[in-house]
Amino acid sequence: MKRLKRLRWTGILIVLIFLILASFGYLAHRRASLYPGDARGSITVDGRERTFIFHLPANLSPDTPLPLVIALHGGGGSGFDMERLTEGGFNKLADEEHFIAVYPDAVGKHWNDGRNLSKYYSHRENIDDVAFISALIDYFAENYNADRNRVYVVGMSNGGLMTYRLACEIPGRLAAVAVVGVSMSENLYKNCSSMVPVPILIILGTEDPLVPWNGGELHLGPIKLGKAVSINETVSYWVRRNGCTSSSGKAHLPDKDPEDGTRVWMERYYNCRDDAEVVFYEVEGGGHTWPGGYQYLPERIIGKTSRDIDANKVIWSFFESHKKHEG
Repeated sequence: MKRLKRLRWTGILIVLIFLILASFGYLAHRRASLYPGDARGSITVDGRERTFIFHLPANLSPDTPLPLVIALHGGGGSGFDMERLTEGGFNKLADEEHFIAVYPDAVGKHWNDGRNLSKYYSHRENIDDVAFISALIDYFAENYNADRNRVYVVGMSNGGLMTYRLACEIPGRLAAVAVVGVSMSENLYKNCSSMVPVPILIILGTEDPLVPWNGGELHLGPIKLGKAVSINETVSYWVRRNGCTSSSGKAHLPDKDPEDGTRVWMERYYNCRDDAEVVFYEVEGGGHTWPGGYQYLPERIIGKTSRDIDANKVIWSFFESHKKHEG
C-alpha cells in the first residue's frame, strides 16, 4: 500500500514538473521569437555572462532620462517567460508611458533569493544576483540614459522573493518595488537589517496553493521550498520599516469580471517616511497567478487568475508616483 502511495505521488510529481516546464517554455517547442521591439543583451558579472531581454520605447532620446523597470521571473522561468506571464503588458506600457522594461534571466532558472535551498544551483553556488541587478542598473544608466532616481523592480514568486532581498540589500538604488504571488521568506524576514524606507506594493491571492496565506512551508505538491512568514507579518514589517502612521482601511475594488471567481481588496498605508507608502492588494479567491495575465497552468494546479485588475497597470501607476529621494 505504501509503495502504491509513493508511486502515485511520483506520478503526480512528474506530471507537475512536465506541466511547469511546458508552461515556461523549456520543451522542444519553446517560442524563441522576441516580442516586437525587444532586444537581447548580456553583461559580465563576477566572471559570468548574465543575459536579459529589454524593450525600449519608440523615439528614444539620448537627452531624456527614462524610468527603468526590471521585471524578475518566477522559479523555473526566464526573462522571456516573465514577458509571457504579463502578456507583454509592461512593453505596451513602456511604449505608451516612455520607460525601459528589462527582463533578466536567473542562473539555473532560479534567483538566489536568500532561502538557501540546496536543490537550486544558484543557491548552492551562492550566485550574487544582487550584484547582477545592481550592475544591470548601471548598464542601462550608462548606455541608455536610464534615470538612476527612477529605478523600479517587480518580481513574481521566486522573483518576488528576490525583489524583497534587493529592497533589503540595495534599497538606496530603488525608487519603489512590487511583489506578486509571495510573502517574505522566513530567512529574509529575520535577517533584513536595513531600515531605509522603500515604497512597496504587494499582491497575493488568498487561495494560492504554493504560498500559505498564514505563513509556513512554501511548496509545490509534496516538494518543500523553504518557509515564509504570513502576509500579515510581511505587510506589517514594511509598514513599520517605512514608518507609516495612517491607513485607508480595506476597500473592495469593482468586480469587473464576476465570472472569474475572485474579488480584490486594497489597503494603503501612508504618512510614511520619505513618502514610502505600502499598498496591499488581497485577491480573494486568487491563486499563484498574475492578475490580468496569462493563466500559465490549469486552475487545479495554480488557482484562479483575477480579471478584476490589470497588475501591469496597477504596478506601473504605483511606480510612476515614486521617485528616489536623493541624499
